[in-house]
Amino acid sequence: MQRLYDFLRRHPTGVDGFWAVILFGFSLVWIVKAPMHPVPRVVAVPVVFALCSAVALRRRAPEKVLILVIGCGLLQVALDVAVNPSDFAMLVVAYTVAVEGDRRASRFALIAALVAPVIAAIRWPGPEQRTLLGGVIAMVFSVIPFLLAWVLGDSIRTRRAYYAQLEERAARLEKEREAQAKVAVAAERARIARELHDVVAHNVSVMVVQADGAAYVMDAAPDQARQALETISGTGRQALAEMRRLLGVLRSGAPSDDSDYVPQPDVEQIDDLVEQVRGAGLPVDFKIVGSPRPLPSGVELTAYRIVQEALTNTRKHGGPDVGASVRLTYFDDGLGLLVEDDGRGARHETYKDGGADGQGHGLIGMRERVGMVGGTLDAGPRPGGGFRISALLPLKPTG
Repeated sequence: MQRLYDFLRRHPTGVDGFWAVILFGFSLVWIVKAPMHPVPRVVAVPVVFALCSAVALRRRAPEKVLILVIGCGLLQVALDVAVNPSDFAMLVVAYTVAVEGDRRASRFALIAALVAPVIAAIRWPGPEQRTLLGGVIAMVFSVIPFLLAWVLGDSIRTRRAYYAQLEERAARLEKEREAQAKVAVAAERARIARELHDVVAHNVSVMVVQADGAAYVMDAAPDQARQALETISGTGRQALAEMRRLLGVLRSGAPSDDSDYVPQPDVEQIDDLVEQVRGAGLPVDFKIVGSPRPLPSGVELTAYRIVQEALTNTRKHGGPDVGASVRLTYFDDGLGLLVEDDGRGARHETYKDGGADGQGHGLIGMRERVGMVGGTLDAGPRPGGGFRISALLPLKPTG
């Protein structure tokens, strides 16, 4: 049964053609049996055929079929072809135009549906129309089926339009969800990329400095070389642990082992970071101004990464015998960061045009991190030489 229903839905013109043939058969029976003049009988055949064809073609061209039916109705009135079964096509076409035709054609079909029964009642009055009241009642009853057909078609048209709007809205929401998901994925990838950059750049630079120092004092001071190698080993393990934490974010639902878990860096660990950098041979003056207090996790991570990246850049671009200072200032409504060095400074391309120097994107990552927490960042050369990075991180995100 479902297959038959699907077949009929796929072939609507075939279904309409079947009913048109049935209607044409009943109309032929009426032509044969109805008492009428031979000339109207001959004329009635093409009129009936045209009306039945309108039923078969009603969904292909509703507006054209409406014109055809109106023309047939006028021809019936002019040639005295009385009301017959084929006139049922007028009711069907009024319904079809109300459903599928444009608005102007639908209104025109409504007017025709109201006028046609009245003209038919006047042209071929029945016995009940001998009195004025009987004539009015007959006209009203003849108009009602056409009016109901049009109203039914118009209501179906409205319901289809409503469903179409719902489907369009659902499709639009689905596209918006997909777009939001893509944006979220891109943001997450950018966040992981920033984390990987900070972890790798900082720890690898420390390892390179320690390795160079170990190679330099290997023969003259074995104990210092051994200490440098231990620093390289510890830094490498720390880098691997943090990379495991970041890569764990990319896993789908598999819980990571507790031994691989590394807490997210915070402001308290900046002191450890500074000690690590000092151990790598970079003198750093670290001071805290104000009363330390708990901060939002996003602000804590951003502060740590800014200091980490700034000290990494000092080692990369500062030159020999460079020194740095880190100031952490607690305000009532924010956290201030100031990282300065007295080296030769970075190249112009490093801090202009977003902070891309062709080799890395450290300052770009800083700006993105600061922007995510609603803060501000300023990076550039110091008066008198060196480089300065200043950031203000609000404790509440700006709206």
